[in-house]
Amino acid sequence: MNPLQNPLHPDRNLGMELVRATEAAAIRSYQLIGKGDKMAVDGTAVDAMRAFLGTVSFRGTVVIGEGEKDAAPMLFNGEVVGNGTGPECDVAVDPIDGTSLAAAGRQNAVSVIAVSDRGSMLDASSVFYMDKLVTGAEGVGVVDIRLPIAENIRLLAKAKGKSVNEMIIAVLDRPRHAALIQEIREAGAGTRLLLDGDVAGGIHAARYESRIDMCVGTGGSPEGIVTACAVKAFGGVVQGIMRPKDEAERDRGLDAGLLMDHVYEINDLVTSDNTIFVATGVTDGGLVEGVRRKGPIIRTDSIILRGLSGTIRRVSADYRADRWL
Repeated sequence: MNPLQNPLHPDRNLGMELVRATEAAAIRSYQLIGKGDKMAVDGTAVDAMRAFLGTVSFRGTVVIGEGEKDAAPMLFNGEVVGNGTGPECDVAVDPIDGTSLAAAGRQNAVSVIAVSDRGSMLDASSVFYMDKLVTGAEGVGVVDIRLPIAENIRLLAKAKGKSVNEMIIAVLDRPRHAALIQEIREAGAGTRLLLDGDVAGGIHAARYESRIDMCVGTGGSPEGIVTACAVKAFGGVVQGIMRPKDEAERDRGLDAGLLMDHVYEINDLVTSDNTIFVATGVTDGGLVEGVRRKGPIIRTDSIILRGLSGTIRRVSADYRADRWL
């Protein structure tokens, strides 16, 4: 049966229900933006998201939980969310992707939820980091994470009909990426250095109208799964290789069934095309605008991506401020 017609699969309306949870997390975090308290931002967003997820008509199991890396408040792996009716889903959450950005008042903090058919998301939580490469549809069958970055840039530039010196590559601005950044620039391409939030960076790399052509580097493996759910809507490329920090983590990953020194393709990270990705802006960014107070209202800006249909929806919502702040 076509999942579009099967009520046991995530459906079109589920994205419109889920966006209420990301909107709530963003709004509740609004008064903490720029106050310097990362844990308070995260805790407030988690509480708001959990409350609204409980009203959504689905039976969700959290596969990618928030807070795993730094003991922050969290929606934990294995937690059951939703009102118990409707489709069974895997759920990935990040109430604030970019908590440090929000706490500092910087751009590109977003609230994120991704869902897919139950049992389709790779549980990569036992290994926290992976090498990642993300492009749009032009990169399918063209790029390979095992190749030198200069070669991938050249190949993708040719596929996109651009010169190498027009290419922009997004990379998290971390000391571990110093050599990678140098290689990108020596190849003749430019860089877009991200302070945080590589989910948004990956989505930008996959969007056809984006100035960013590719997103690369070592980042969170849970974020790689979330990015794969989103990029399904664009028909793009997500590749990842697990990067355990030590032998103990490597052994935990092997015990959990993860493959080391293996290229995970987008369909390995999320085996179903029936994905929904929802993000609401907390602070302003290229993907969505941040929460704004406009007199008696609070305005949110969100995006909903659906993998199966390739649908991209923009959602703007106004809330009465006196009901929230």
